[in-house]
Amino acid sequence: MLRPSRLSAFAAALIIAACLAPCLAQTPTPAPPPSPQASPEKKAKEKEVAPPIEQQKQRAQKAKALSIKDLKDPTAEQLAEIVIAVYGNGFGRAVLNQVRRNGVENGHVTRLNKDGQVEEVNYEQRFVRGESFAKDKIRLDQKMPSMEFALIYNAGQIWGVINNTPFTPREEATAGFLSQAYHGIDALLRYKENGSTVAYGGRDKQKGLDLWILDLTDKQNHKTRYFISANPDLRLTGHVLWLEYEEPNPAGGDPIKYRRSFGEYRIAQSTLVPFRSVLYADGKQVEEVRIDTVTYGVKMDDTYFQNPQEASN
Repeated sequence: MLRPSRLSAFAAALIIAACLAPCLAQTPTPAPPPSPQASPEKKAKEKEVAPPIEQQKQRAQKAKALSIKDLKDPTAEQLAEIVIAVYGNGFGRAVLNQVRRNGVENGHVTRLNKDGQVEEVNYEQRFVRGESFAKDKIRLDQKMPSMEFALIYNAGQIWGVINNTPFTPREEATAGFLSQAYHGIDALLRYKENGSTVAYGGRDKQKGLDLWILDLTDKQNHKTRYFISANPDLRLTGHVLWLEYEEPNPAGGDPIKYRRSFGEYRIAQSTLVPFRSVLYADGKQVEEVRIDTVTYGVKMDDTYFQNPQEASN
């Protein structure tokens, strides 16, 4: 496992390389020095195609200005790739795709139920990733004082299971389950795989925090706005601090505005993971999730993600 200090170094190198790439690509490769046998005519021709000294100075100044500290307006894809590089411990997709192919996450949730009462839920989430979210397999087992059940997503289909008996989940349960996938950090980390588009929303400063803003729209037109740390301290650069999105109000009227904040970042098997998140609805806290353990690369039987009724048939 790589230590956080190495994360900063790797992330810094990759970020700067990604940001400087467009500039370097525009800089013509200098002509090689003439060999001792080069003719006077060839020397004159090489001198004619060489860029002016002033042009070379301007390009050098432009490249120097694109340091991580002074990067004010990256493109949308540059910013998305910065985040992916940071969460992949400086190696980006190479590490994320290798490490997070499957895994098991255990934790607990404190949330308000539909009656406004606080309930505690222990959960275990298993997943196997496909080429995109549409082909993923996810099983979320939840244990409450009064009941235990599971919600399963398998290649676009959703059902629930109680005592090995399938059932159709309530609409709000399905919506909440899918919302974590549509409006989560993974949706940004896998934006290319999911065919989503990104747009740069500018730079901002809130509560003393330097921020980049990135908007993501997936193929189903779910929209999420990410607020990303632009802190010049490379240990903090590229962290998603919070995200915002809207959902239709079941009672009608204006849509509900959600905000999910992330904190307590740690390294888990060479990837960056926030071990705490808090969800707000119209400014009111409605849920807190704390991860106890997360383990990637766990082999699991496909029966975890099968409909018991179909399996018996």
